[in-house]
Amino acid sequence: MTTDLHLAQVSFAAELASYGDRPAILTESLSLSYRELADRVDAFALRLGTGRRLVALTAANDVDSLVAYLAALAAGHPLILLPEDKPAALESLVTAYDPDVLVRSVNGQTVLEERRPGTRHALHPDLALLLSTSGSTGSPKLVRLSHANLQSNAESIAQYLRIGTDDTAATTLPMSYCYGLSVINSHLLRGAGLVLTGLSVVDPCFWDLFRRAGATSFAAVPYTFDLLERVGFAEMDLPGLRYVTQAGGRLAPDAVRRFAELGCRRGWDLFVMYGATEATARMAYLPPELAAEVPGAIGVAVPGGSFRIDPVPGLEHGELVYTGPNVMLGYAESPEDLGKGRTIGELRTGDLARKHPAGVFEVVGRRSRFVKIVGLRVDLGQVERFLADLGVDAASAGTDDGLVVAVEGGHDPHLLAKVLAQGVGLPRAALEVHAVEHLPRLATGKLDYPAVLALSRPEPAEPAPGYGTAAGPDNVRKIFADTLECADIADDDTFVSLGGDSLSYVAASVRLEQVLGHLPRDWHVTTVRDLEPRRREMPVRRLGRFFAPIETGIVLRAVSIILIVSTHVGLFRWQGAAHVLMAVAGYNFARFQLSGKRLPRLRRQLASLARVVVPSVAFIGVAYLITDNYSPANILLLNAVLGPETVTTQWHFWFVEVLVYLLVGMTALLAVPSADRAEKRFPLLFPLALTGAGLLTRYDVIDPGVPHTAPALWLFAMGWAIARTRNVAQRCAVSAVAALTVPGFFEDANREFTLLIGILLLIWLPSIPVPKALRRVTILLASASLYAYLVHWLVYPLLAPFSPLLAVAASLAAGVAYWAVCMRVISMVTRRRTRPATATRGHLRPVLRLGMGRR
Repeated sequence: MTTDLHLAQVSFAAELASYGDRPAILTESLSLSYRELADRVDAFALRLGTGRRLVALTAANDVDSLVAYLAALAAGHPLILLPEDKPAALESLVTAYDPDVLVRSVNGQTVLEERRPGTRHALHPDLALLLSTSGSTGSPKLVRLSHANLQSNAESIAQYLRIGTDDTAATTLPMSYCYGLSVINSHLLRGAGLVLTGLSVVDPCFWDLFRRAGATSFAAVPYTFDLLERVGFAEMDLPGLRYVTQAGGRLAPDAVRRFAELGCRRGWDLFVMYGATEATARMAYLPPELAAEVPGAIGVAVPGGSFRIDPVPGLEHGELVYTGPNVMLGYAESPEDLGKGRTIGELRTGDLARKHPAGVFEVVGRRSRFVKIVGLRVDLGQVERFLADLGVDAASAGTDDGLVVAVEGGHDPHLLAKVLAQGVGLPRAALEVHAVEHLPRLATGKLDYPAVLALSRPEPAEPAPGYGTAAGPDNVRKIFADTLECADIADDDTFVSLGGDSLSYVAASVRLEQVLGHLPRDWHVTTVRDLEPRRREMPVRRLGRFFAPIETGIVLRAVSIILIVSTHVGLFRWQGAAHVLMAVAGYNFARFQLSGKRLPRLRRQLASLARVVVPSVAFIGVAYLITDNYSPANILLLNAVLGPETVTTQWHFWFVEVLVYLLVGMTALLAVPSADRAEKRFPLLFPLALTGAGLLTRYDVIDPGVPHTAPALWLFAMGWAIARTRNVAQRCAVSAVAALTVPGFFEDANREFTLLIGILLLIWLPSIPVPKALRRVTILLASASLYAYLVHWLVYPLLAPFSPLLAVAASLAAGVAYWAVCMRVISMVTRRRTRPATATRGHLRPVLRLGMGRR
C-alpha cells in the first residue's frame, strides 16, 4: 500500500530555512545555521521517499538524530521515536508495528534501513509522531500525536517562556522523551539556538559548553536538582542563564522554593511545569513569581488549553481534566490503530486536584491505583494480585517515595518483602511489608488504604543534641539481616561471626554509622547486644551540613581505584595506589577473617576467597575468549608463576593473582593449630613477624621467585598489624615501621609518598570526612573496586583515544555494573542454599518458590 504525502506538516520542521543564517545547532565539534540545518533535513527527506511510510528512529541528542526527526515531520512520514540506548525497546516495537523504515546509528554512522519500498499500513493523514507512554518504553502501547498537536504545544511553550531568536537551550534530556523533545520543538519554532549534547549536568564539560554557547536555559527533572546541588550549581557563574524549567515528576515544595529564591538572587526564573506524553508535553506551568508563594502547585493551563475538576464520588477532591489542541489523537496498541483519527477530545489525567485561592491548580493525589517509584510504574492492584496468587491476603498503598503493603496473618514480612521486590522489579529499600492480624477496612467494608499507608515507617525522632538517631526500625539486627542475607540473629552474634567480610562491610558500616551516630573502631567484632545500646550512647561527630564521615578503608578503596584506572588510561599519572590497596586488603583480612574457632573460621575464609576468585576467573575467562591479550595461565590466576618474566598484557591481573596467593597462604598458615594459637596469643606481634618476613623479600635478602610478591607480603602483613593496634604506642610503632621501610622502595618519591600517606591514614584516622554529595559514589566505588580493576582493562582501550575522561568514567561504571551482577548472583545462591530451612514456615513455602521463579 502506498499513499501520497499529505499536505499536513509541522511548520517548525518545514520552515527552518526562513531563519536563514541564524545559529541553529551547536555541539562540541560543529555548528549549523538554520539554512544549513534545512539543507540537511531536505536531503534526508529525499532519502525517506515520496510516499508516506512508517518510520522508526532510535534517537540520541546528536545532529543526525535531529535531522532524521525533522525530515520525517517535514515530509509527512509518521515516526516512532525511540531512545538509542534501549535496543530491547526497538526490537519489541519493530515486532509489534513492523515499520517500513528503520533509522538508527551503527558504529557511529546513521543507517537508513528500507524494509520495503512502500507501506503495508493504513496511516491516518493527521498522524505525525508515536511516543511511548511514561514508564512503558518498549510497550506496544503508544501515544498517537498529530501535526497540530506538535505545532500547538510548541507554540504554547514558546509563548509562556517568551522564547526568542536570542535564546539558546542546552539539551539535558533525551529527545526521545516528550519533555526533552518539547524543548527542541519550541526553540526551532522561534528560530532559537540548541546546544545538542548528551553530557550530564555533573560533567564540568557540560557547563563549559553551556557558557561557550551562551546558553540561556536548560530543562530539569526532580533528580536533576539533586545533581545540581552536588555540583555546586548555586555558586556557578552562568551570565547568560535566563530560566530553568522543571517537569517529569513532582519536585518537593521546599526544593521549588529554594531554587526559585536562588534564581531570584542570581537573575533567572524557575518555571515549574506539569504535563504528560498524552498532552504532547506540557499542560500547565507555574508563573515564576508564584513559585515561592505556592511551591506545591502545578500552575495554570498553557496558552490554548484549559482545566476543569470533575467530582469523584466518595472522594474529597475531583479529577483534573485537560482540554486543548495538544491532546493526543488517542492510543495505538497495534498497527491497525495507526489508521484511526481522533478517538478522545480531552485528557482525564487521573490526578486529584483542587484550585488554590491564588488561582492556580494543585495536585493532591492519584485517582488510579498506580504510583511511580524510582521511575518504575507500579500497579498497586497487581501487587495485591501477585500476593493473592501466593495465598497471601494483602492491601497495598504507596506514594512516589515507596510501596507499603499490609499482609494478613502470620507471614514473615521480611521474606515476603524480598519476594515482592523481585516480583514487581523494585529495589528492596523501596518497599515495606507489615504483618497485621486483620487488614484495615472502612465502615463500608472496603479496604482502608490511608490506614495501610499510615503503617509506613515513621520519620525518625529528632535526636538529642550530640547523639545519634535512636528511633526507627533500621536497627543493628535489620542492617545485618539485609546486608548478610541471614535471619534469626542472636544477641551474641557479631558482623564477623555472621559471615561478614570486606566485600559486605561497606554497606553495613555506612548504614550502622547512620543509626549509631558514630561507628566504633571494633564494631565488626562487637556483639549485637553491645552495639544496640550505643545507639543512644555514642555521640555524633558533627561535621556540618556538607560532610559525612566514612571509614578510612572505604575512602582509600574508592580513591585508589580512581587513581589506578586514571593512570592506566593516561588521564594523569599517579602511581602507588595499588600497593595502598594491598595494605587495605591485609587490614580487612585481620578485621573480618580471624575471629572465632578454627574450623568455622576456615570455612568463612574459604567462602570469602571464593568471592574474589570466582568473579575474577569468570571475567578473565571472557577476556581470554574475546582478546588475544591473555593466556590460560591468566584464567587459572597462575600467570605470576607460569607466565613470561617480561611485563606484557598478561600481567594486567597481577594484583588479583598475588592477593589470592596471599589469602590462600594466610588461610593455610592459620589452619595449622600452632600458628592459630600463636596468632591468638600475640595478635600484634604475629603480623609484625610476618611483616619482618616480608621485609626479607622487600630488601632482596630472599627471592620468592614470584614477581610482585615481595611488596605484597610486606604490605599485606603491615595492614594486618594496623588492624591489631589498640593504643597510641602501638600505632606509633607501626607508623615507624612504615616510615622506615617505604622510602627507597620504588625509587619514585611521589609513589612512595602516596603509599606512606595511605598507610598512615589507615593507622590514625578511623574515618575521613567526605562531601555528602560524594558519599554515595564513594561507597559504590569502594564496593566495586576489585571489579573495576578487572573490567577496566577491556573497557578503557575502546574509549581512551576519544576521551580519557570518558574512558575512566566508563571503566568505573562497568566495574560497578559487574559488581552489581555478581552481588545479585551471590544473593540468589545464598537464598537457594537457605531455602529449605526458611520455606517451612507455614504459607511461605509457596511464596518463596514462586517468588524465585518469577525473578
